[in-house]
Amino acid sequence: MPPPRLSVCVFCGSRAGDDPAYAAAAIELGTAIAAEGWELVYGAGDVGLMGAVADAATAAGAKSLGVIPVHLLPREKGRADLSRYVVTENMHERKKVMYMNSHAIAVLPGGAGSLDEFFEVLTWAQLGLHDKPIYLVDVNGYWQPLLGLVDHVIDRGFADASLRGYITVVAGPAALVADLRARRSARTASAE
Repeated sequence: MPPPRLSVCVFCGSRAGDDPAYAAAAIELGTAIAAEGWELVYGAGDVGLMGAVADAATAAGAKSLGVIPVHLLPREKGRADLSRYVVTENMHERKKVMYMNSHAIAVLPGGAGSLDEFFEVLTWAQLGLHDKPIYLVDVNGYWQPLLGLVDHVIDRGFADASLRGYITVVAGPAALVADLRARRSARTASAE
């Protein structure tokens, strides 16, 4: 029996940011998810990097699950052309539904919401609640200050050095796809 379709949760900004490379990476990732036959799980918004990744994935034929809290419907313009669409009561429920319906997490550039999402899944991994890979897609060094903060937290004794091991840093979508392919192949081989 073939393994289930891989679902990739993408956390990213509801704005485009100040570097066109961010939107280019979102488009590249959405297109790659479709090309691999994977499913996109994301925040259901039709704006910023969220909109770019969804537009690309949808245009290339990917299945998609959009999850949006009811209070963000007017602001993020929830999409109607997704394979599956879930409206939650609040932000915490949104993260939970996205996490539960994915096999891997990718974090593109974003703001406070993306940081919240990243730290929640990172904390869950640290507590042993999951072993899903967490990717920081470090487009043009965007996540370097965050990685410095994580290292600072470790250096100051507020986390074990193993915290850094839960984060896979990739320069762009191509590296993320290659790593996910390798992980999937290794898992399939070990199951045989």
